[in-house]
Formats: sequence, C-alpha cells, structure tokens
Amino acid sequence: MAFAGETPWHGLGQQVQPNAPIEQWRRDAGLEWSIERRPVRFDTTEDGAGEPGKLDGHDVLVRSDNKKGLSVVTKKYRVVQPDSVLGFFRGLTEHAGFQIETAGSLREGRMIWVLANTGLQEQIVPGDKVKGYLLLATSYDGSIATTATYTSTRVVCNNTLRLALNRDLESHIRIRHDSEFDPDLVKSQLGLLADQSWSNFVTRMKTLSGARMGSAEAGIVLAGVLAQHQAATASTAVTETRGYKKIMELFNGSGRGAEMPGVRNTAWGLVNAVTQYVDFERKAHSSATRLNNAWFGTGARLKDDVVTELVDLVQS
Repeated sequence: MAFAGETPWHGLGQQVQPNAPIEQWRRDAGLEWSIERRPVRFDTTEDGAGEPGKLDGHDVLVRSDNKKGLSVVTKKYRVVQPDSVLGFFRGLTEHAGFQIETAGSLREGRMIWVLANTGLQEQIVPGDKVKGYLLLATSYDGSIATTATYTSTRVVCNNTLRLALNRDLESHIRIRHDSEFDPDLVKSQLGLLADQSWSNFVTRMKTLSGARMGSAEAGIVLAGVLAQHQAATASTAVTETRGYKKIMELFNGSGRGAEMPGVRNTAWGLVNAVTQYVDFERKAHSSATRLNNAWFGTGARLKDDVVTELVDLVQS
C-alpha cells in the first residue's frame, strides 16, 4: 500500500509525494502486476500420476508477478486490471483537482482499491470538518463488485463514513463481474452524483448534530442495531457485549471530539462513536483486516445501519 500526506488512520503503506504520477502510485502501492487466466486442472488419480483433468468453463485468476492463484471463476467473470483501477484517476487528478491519497491491495491481492480526495469539505458543526473522497475498488475473487462510491473522513479523528446509505441505490455505482467496466460511463455517472451525494450527506449529518440524544436514548438505538448484527445463537445480551460498552464509552465522552458542541449528546455524536469503534477500537487480526472490515465488511454495514436508524428516527 501507499499513501500521500499524513499517515492514514489504518497505518498501512509507504509514503508517496503529493501529486505523484499514476505510474509511481502503481509502483509504490505494490500494484505492478496484472491478472492472468489459467485453466483449472485437477488430479484424476489418487496418486496424481494420471493425466490431469480440466474443469471446462472456469479459470484460475493468477497474479502475474508471483503466480499465486487468487480464485476460480467462470468464463463470464470480467477482470478489471490494477492498471485500469489506477488509470481511472488519471484524468481526475490531472484535470478535475482530485488527489490520490491511498492505494493498495488486501488479502494477497484479491481486492484492490484507490482512494482520492475530491476537494470537497464542510464543517458539520464549528470546528468539526469532514472531507469528501472517491473510493474505487474491485476484487478478483468475487467478494465485492467493482464499486465506485463517495465517502468521507472526519478530520478531528480520521473516522470514515460513506456519503450515501445502502438504500440510496442511485448513489452507489456497482458493476457486476459479468458486466464490462466502462470508465468513461462511470465517471459520467459519478459527475452527476457528486454534488447531490455531498449535499445530502452534509444535510443529514448537520441534522443529526442538531438532534439531542442522551445516553439512555443512544443506548436503546445502539442496542437495537447491534442486535441485528448479533448471531441468533449468541448467549450474551447485546448490552453486555464489548462492542456496546465501548461505543457507549466513546459516546459518553472518551471518543475523539466527543465533547465538542454539536457532538456531545447528539445523534451525530453516536455516529462518530460507532465509526471510531469500527475504524480504531474493534478487535482485528491485523490493520489490513481492520481496513477491509471498515470499508467493505461488517463494520461498513454497522456504520450504515446506525446512520439509517438515526436518520429515520430524527425525521419521524
């Protein structure tokens, strides 16, 4: 991985000079490889001495640099190469004022991503600034579709949050792996969505910052959302889990920026407690696992569900 400017919240990667060319980003982010397709072969005898068989209609996706097999896919699987993901940002950085801030791969290259600063920024409350970013990611094992989405970072703590909710389908661009990735079409769609997505996000978060919410009410909302994420066989009550207790601790004052006016005892404060927990406090095997979870996994869904619940509550 690679990053420009200050070390990112996930602490991964090596530093790149701001406004570095795409080629340098590809090199420093460890993305100087491509995906190759190879036939799927298997032993036809127990001792492996027989003529290998071939699985028709499928390929192994292999990294060109280390020849590591990443997944088995059907012939219909459309690959978006690493150079295409980075190349997507060439015109945006040269002509639209975007700046790549982080890029890299996860899970041995099964997923790659690029995050660029759009230049958009706004104060939700005085002294509490958020910045807008564009995230483009794809996978070589089908774990996520090729996805372009706007996201945000809260400056005071580096918490990350998507601009759009999952139900805002028009604000997410997802290209299934059986469809062709058309960079120009995606850029056109993103251009139409940019101002509206940012405006909707800022309006929602400012509304949440004006919604008073004491500890008891925050606890009820949080418990309800966490219950949806808890396994049906769980024996521990939601309110006794480490996650619930830690988020409430962050909400009640220990979170970064939690004592700021407009954050303390507001719905916006609960949003930030949850995002800090997911991005920094939740247990993870590694920083890479934490990043994957926060952007694409259960952590991302938890953030979205909390914001959705709070928006509905405030607007009801």
